[in-house]
Amino acid sequence: MEQRAARILLAGSGCGCGKTTAVCAVLRALVDRGLDVGAFKCGPDYIDPMFHRRITGNGANLDPFFFSPDTLNYLLSRYGSSRAVNVIEGVMGYYDGLGLSDEASTWTVAKATKTPVVLVLNSKGAARSLLAVLEGFLRFHADSGIRGVLFNSCSPSLYPLLAAAVREHFGNEVKPLGFLPPMPDVVLESRHLGLITAAEVEDLETKLSLLSRQAEETVDLEGFLELARSAPGVPFDAPALPSKGEPVRLGVARDKAFCFYYEDSLDVLKDMGAQLVPFSPMEDAALPQGLHGLYLGGGYPELYAAELSRNESMRSDLRAALEGGLPCIAECGGFMYLTQAVAGEKMVGFLPGECQDQKKLTRFGYVTLRAGEDNLLCRAGEAIPGHEFHHWDCTQPGEKFTAEKPTGRKWACAQASRSLYAGFPHFHFLANPAFAVNFYNACLEVKRAHG
Repeated sequence: MEQRAARILLAGSGCGCGKTTAVCAVLRALVDRGLDVGAFKCGPDYIDPMFHRRITGNGANLDPFFFSPDTLNYLLSRYGSSRAVNVIEGVMGYYDGLGLSDEASTWTVAKATKTPVVLVLNSKGAARSLLAVLEGFLRFHADSGIRGVLFNSCSPSLYPLLAAAVREHFGNEVKPLGFLPPMPDVVLESRHLGLITAAEVEDLETKLSLLSRQAEETVDLEGFLELARSAPGVPFDAPALPSKGEPVRLGVARDKAFCFYYEDSLDVLKDMGAQLVPFSPMEDAALPQGLHGLYLGGGYPELYAAELSRNESMRSDLRAALEGGLPCIAECGGFMYLTQAVAGEKMVGFLPGECQDQKKLTRFGYVTLRAGEDNLLCRAGEAIPGHEFHHWDCTQPGEKFTAEKPTGRKWACAQASRSLYAGFPHFHFLANPAFAVNFYNACLEVKRAHG
């Protein structure tokens, strides 16, 4: 199958170059023009897509470790073919992948999806040297895919000189597509897992409006659209997914403490018949009525541990539901919430162990999760790609799965049973749809058992 999807990928020279700021500026400016814009993020990040969704109302992840090239193109087509234009944000530096390789890098996404690339370069403290940086990125791979360059933190007086130099040095190979000047008023703050979430940014709407107006003035948006429309069709073989079945009610924790979800992963459950019912472990007194399963995503329970602890009625109701065998997935922050305590504050208490800040990234990166015994999601020996990214750890992180990094390093992780998966690793259902089917079927069994 092949479908059209106008698309552009904004890649960075490295973290901190202003890639997310540039993407938000371009997204908001295109939306303000009245265009239906699709947004995507390379890699496993949860936070950048929150900004994308705030601007466009949509967002999906294109992760080359989780997904085959066919699945990458399926996602791009499913969520992008109906849009006027799609903007893909890269991750880290353009060629940064596993270890010192470019495997699972932004470049592999651009190559698999045949998407034209605009390289974002930070201009602070540099001038002609930026041409050398651009030259290096272009020549590092013969098929770099780089067709444009956008200069960030660039002075208005420098840009005309840079643009002329790019045209002189690279001809039609690379097009200068404008610049963003230093904009201290729109800086997005960070914390230990990256940017603070979109919901926590004060005056976000004001910042996005400023970025949009600046992009209209100094970014060649017409050049972006022209490049995006030059992208070829998206060929793919769709993954084998189950058809829609009997509806089940799935409670999904949604508040400031629990906000890390792959929306396109949840769509797999919705496509099978799951009705997602949001609830807040911080503010709601009890679980929604008539649930057949639970999904507790990641987030920042450590920042709201006191509030979560004070909500005794929710903790009690959730513990009773789990003790009654309600199927539940709890990833990272959701797992922490089910333990005895976080930072000394009482949590649900369904699982053993207490969670404390390790002051550094713990067991960080891509992993392959392999089950040691039959459980809610899979049978013994079955596997799914996953990702860990956390500073906090638990005294009893579980041992029902084995996590193995691409380097070969292994460790035990996750609590699991016939009705539970709870652990630090995150995963995406499209990386192994059978896990979604098993979870849905477990929820369906509860529904049928309760009439």
